[in-house]
Amino acid sequence: MYTILLTQFATTWFMVGLIWLIQVVHYPLFANVGEEHFQLYSERHQFLITFIVGPVMVAELITAIVMALYPPTPDVGMWLRVGLGLLIVIWVATAAVQVPQHGRLTQGFDLQTIQSLVAGNWIRTIGWTLRGLILLVVLSKLIAVPSS
Repeated sequence: MYTILLTQFATTWFMVGLIWLIQVVHYPLFANVGEEHFQLYSERHQFLITFIVGPVMVAELITAIVMALYPPTPDVGMWLRVGLGLLIVIWVATAAVQVPQHGRLTQGFDLQTIQSLVAGNWIRTIGWTLRGLILLVVLSKLIAVPSS
């Protein structure tokens, strides 16, 4: 069970780092690509980023579900269920907000959509950051419990 928890911890903190990089650096720079090359840039971004985030997000989701259903100790169960709830919010925001905006951007440069993409991504940035902090709490509680 601890292997599953550590996998969740690793995938979540990978996504915390990645989402902050995307939020602060990558998405804002979309506005500077220029109209001439933007469509190709956007298409390539969408295609290539999927190979990085797809497997990590799926592994995070699977481990979050397992840990929420079968917490290693009763006192961390609530934390793990809250973390799963945040992950559901992240997935919904990805599907309902980010993916459609990326779809619009593959049609060409649109500053308003880029600005909406950056603004809407705060949901995921805050969600993953809170998930990471929750998993730090969970691990600290489990480390503090003496093993029998």
